Amino acid sequence: MLSVLGNIIWFLFGGVFMALGWFLAGCLMAISIIGLPWARSAFVIAKFTFLPFGNTLIRRDVLTGQKDIGTSGFGFLGNVIWFVFAGFWLAIGHIVSAFACMVTIIGIPWGWQHLKIAAITLAPIGMAVVPIEQAEKLTNRG
Repeated sequence: MLSVLGNIIWFLFGGVFMALGWFLAGCLMAISIIGLPWARSAFVIAKFTFLPFGNTLIRRDVLTGQKDIGTSGFGFLGNVIWFVFAGFWLAIGHIVSAFACMVTIIGIPWGWQHLKIAAITLAPIGMAVVPIEQAEKLTNRG
């Protein structure tokens, strides 16, 4: 229930605009053809930014049990390129937003969500958004 309330407040106070921004970035990356490998990651961040409460990110190979191009060495290389050109700068933006939220006591939960998003913006390739309960089951099974 708290996740629903947190997502409603997040949505009403700007989360929808951040998610739409990430979605637009993914569309622009896909159109450019060169950015196509990073477009999927932008869409993952958009999904996570849209409803962050009650969700978390895990590696796709943990989710599916199989490696793919995003969880291989190519994914690592893609994350390095992403970090240099976009990830570092986007993370700074989310960190600044987090501190702006945390200035008020009421905004601390939303500040934490910005920090979670900042962490994924550093290396999003090979990640998937799942409910927290599913992630706990997957990480505790082995």
